[in-house]
Amino acid sequence: MTRQEEIEKARIKKIEELRKAGIEPYPYSFDRTDYSSDIKQKYNALKNNEIANENVKVAGRVVAKRLIGSIAFCHILDAKGKLQIVFEKSKNKTALDFFEKYIDVGDFIGVEGIPYKTKRGETSVIALNVVMLAKSLKPLPEKWHGLKDVELRYRKRYLDLIMNDEVKELFTKRTKIINAIREFLNTKGYIEVETPILQEVYGGAAARPFVTFFNALKQNFFLRISPELYLKRLVIGNFEKVYEIARNFRNEGIDANHNPEFTMIEFYEAYRDYEYMAELTKELICYVVDIVGQKKVKWRDYEIDFNDWQKITMQEAFKKYANIDIDALSDDELKQIAEQHNVEIEKAATRGVIIDKLFEALVQPHLINPTFIMDYPIDISPLTKKHRKKQGYVERWELFIGGMEVANAYSELNDPIDQEQRFKQQEEARKKGLSEEEAWPTDNEFVDALKYGMPPCGGVGLGIDRLVMLITGASSIREVILFPHLKRKTEEEKTKK
Repeated sequence: MTRQEEIEKARIKKIEELRKAGIEPYPYSFDRTDYSSDIKQKYNALKNNEIANENVKVAGRVVAKRLIGSIAFCHILDAKGKLQIVFEKSKNKTALDFFEKYIDVGDFIGVEGIPYKTKRGETSVIALNVVMLAKSLKPLPEKWHGLKDVELRYRKRYLDLIMNDEVKELFTKRTKIINAIREFLNTKGYIEVETPILQEVYGGAAARPFVTFFNALKQNFFLRISPELYLKRLVIGNFEKVYEIARNFRNEGIDANHNPEFTMIEFYEAYRDYEYMAELTKELICYVVDIVGQKKVKWRDYEIDFNDWQKITMQEAFKKYANIDIDALSDDELKQIAEQHNVEIEKAATRGVIIDKLFEALVQPHLINPTFIMDYPIDISPLTKKHRKKQGYVERWELFIGGMEVANAYSELNDPIDQEQRFKQQEEARKKGLSEEEAWPTDNEFVDALKYGMPPCGGVGLGIDRLVMLITGASSIREVILFPHLKRKTEEEKTKK
């Protein structure tokens, strides 16, 4: 029998003893009056060894336990911090005996007692009564070793949150970031909406979808890769400022910057173009950073300065960082450069795809401080208006921070005839051999909606997980997703330590 099995067996025996004594180890509720932080704030003015003249009720998980003769100490963890509980034989021998005999580290307990400050100045509660609220069968990870194994932290995030205070603080900050984004857009007159996650035609991005069979309709549907085409339908329907914080799903690889299920926000505003949306996005991110972050952040091997924003065209970026004039080179010459730098290019790749892959390899790593890359090739931007001045380009930008794409935006294409032709071009590219990540399917229902008229419109898609990474300094996207996807363990792997 392993050490853990012995511990579980001993704790099950305690449960049996409690129930024989008429005590339910998993009661239905507890009437708590104060959190740990409330106690510390309310009774901070007590002098050392001074006892308050009132009772409180607190509850939480026991995360530490010490027995010293006729006195015992424990720390409980609740949603707002830790609090020391003191059991003294002179105050209540029954409570001390119950604590010593039945309560283990990991258990949830409720305590009625008197606030006081110890001789060392720690605000605590002297226990007058204690009740078991939930018996823990498994022991928590050792205090001093903690929970360090990365995969175990992700698989058992609940233990990660218990043992590592900074993890809970990170996810609390994530919530504040999302709240700040909502607050910013709401004050700008935007309306938050919800659009379908299951879509008959996936669109709005270049990505491979997850497919699911819809039994009631007897046909395949797709988990959305983007809410874009539905949000534009709402602009057509006279919602002039609209946004959605959306869970998206892309059936692709997993790495430090990618998770197949992720959170992003898309927002659209009628009568605006991509230049305006760039300024709005900068204002939004600066607003969020001012509320929950710092202007200068250490992230991976970089120091990112949110005071230093740049705007540069894709052509200028190639010249600056790779010494390449993309407009002066043929497709074959661009492919030769790709081969020289070991950049894989599909045989059927269009000019825009070649340029995009070269950009990702040769230019993107240099874009550390917030940088808008303006004006993209038309053939990789089928939902974007043609550039008003540059032949072969569209009015699209992507925002890069820390060498990573964070946002994507267009002057939205609202010409239904042009849109239909663009979709047909994508279908032709797919037939020639481009993958699902590079060729987009036609959404005839969306084209039909456009035929009723959509006003000039600017739209932005912003990756929330990536923004949280950058603002908090987290090195991997898995650190900012509560339950990131992991490969299922085999039965053999489960039995290993």
